[in-house]
Amino acid sequence: MTPLSAPSRPFAFDTEFDASGAVVQSTNWQPVKRAYLPSEVEALVAQARSEGHAQARAEIDSRRSQAIADLNAALAASLPRLAGVVDTYREQSAELALATGRALAFAALDRLPRAAVQTAIEELGREIDASPRLVIAMANLDEAGRAEIEKLCANVGYAGAVRFRDEPGLAQAAFELEWADGRAAFDPEETFTRLAAAVARALAADQTSDTPASSEGMNP
Repeated sequence: MTPLSAPSRPFAFDTEFDASGAVVQSTNWQPVKRAYLPSEVEALVAQARSEGHAQARAEIDSRRSQAIADLNAALAASLPRLAGVVDTYREQSAELALATGRALAFAALDRLPRAAVQTAIEELGREIDASPRLVIAMANLDEAGRAEIEKLCANVGYAGAVRFRDEPGLAQAAFELEWADGRAAFDPEETFTRLAAAVARALAADQTSDTPASSEGMNP
């Protein structure tokens, strides 16, 4: 038995006419234009150029916006790290300044070990003026040094008795002054320890005050 073939499809025209020749259904088909006038070519080229420029500008704007967004994200991510770098730089700068000051101060005190006590006597001249006795405690104070200090006391107008007490436990250039109404002391090691602690407190306070500003700087 011969199998049935698929039903054939009649050829359909895009435009249909009735028996009288009137158009029943028109078509939207248009033949492909294969020839253009020079003016049409220039118009098409201008249109393509304009569309290309618009597309290029849109792409550039998109890339610029993305680059700005990436930069903002990178800055926001680096701010905490940058703050840490700044804090470390401050701490290292303070440590370097303290170390330099300490080295210079101790070098000067080694060269002029009695300079500090002389300065103290000059500053305390009025306070010790009425005291009948001034006791000066230092380490390794020789006769020449004692005579120099006695001369200094006389120059500032102190007329009382000057007594010296050897204190081997005191550091180089350290001293203790005792008079009837008061006492004064100087220890370079203790002075630099207090100075380092004061600098550490100042750095900590500065970091605390900078924290809100850093947070606000990250807001858009």
